[in-house]
Amino acid sequence: MTRISRSPALLAGTMLALLGAVSLAQAQDAAPDNSYTVQLNQDSFFGFYPSFTGQLEMREGLDFAFYGILWTKPAFGLGQGNSGDDLWTEFGAGVTLRALEGKLLVKPLLGITNGSLLSGGDINPNPAGPRGSTRVTGSNFADGLVPSLTLNYSSEKFEAESYLGYYMALRNRNDSGLDFLHYWVNAGYKFSPYVSAGLHWEHLRNSRNSYPGGTSADVYRWAGPYVQFSLPKGFFARFSGGTDLEDDFDGDFYKLNVGMTF
Repeated sequence: MTRISRSPALLAGTMLALLGAVSLAQAQDAAPDNSYTVQLNQDSFFGFYPSFTGQLEMREGLDFAFYGILWTKPAFGLGQGNSGDDLWTEFGAGVTLRALEGKLLVKPLLGITNGSLLSGGDINPNPAGPRGSTRVTGSNFADGLVPSLTLNYSSEKFEAESYLGYYMALRNRNDSGLDFLHYWVNAGYKFSPYVSAGLHWEHLRNSRNSYPGGTSADVYRWAGPYVQFSLPKGFFARFSGGTDLEDDFDGDFYKLNVGMTF
């Protein structure tokens, strides 16, 4: 079963590579207008997770986009070893469409995750256990697939962002797979080019759980204000905080995003 289940993972990796190759080939003849953003992120659920995004102009109003997230919280409590096989790694690519004279950015992306969170790890027969038993021996390349859509709006006085992503296990879907729906919406007012503030709403739901006895459930529903400070050369820092509306005694939420675009 393990060998057969690798076919979707290899297909996902191949699709991602082809998307990047075709997009970059189309961009070679265009006058480049490129950007690269590096962020340091931390919040009360995901822990510390640096990320990056890059954009390469293909033609006016259309960019090739790529991104990565280095999730550093070991296995999100799944109990893998501490030798690097439990560190979730996400990478993807897509495009950015520019509208409303550049005020609105529409970014559809396709990513893959690597690790053990969605697939449960590399499951193999356990010769030391009872007949038919299995054991987890490591993590998986392309453990999951992540289609997502991000919308960003920025004008002289207003800013807004929405994100919708579905984290879907590619391996072990029938015995240890997890799927997650993740989305957020925030909107705010720019008091000056340097200071803005608004409201943030975020929801994470475990939409499918095929572990024995597992059920789908909300993980968190966050709501609260944010404040952002920005500098002219692309530096920014945003702090969000508030309450978790899920009655699960997890306490409040807080999120810090610090980055630079150049």
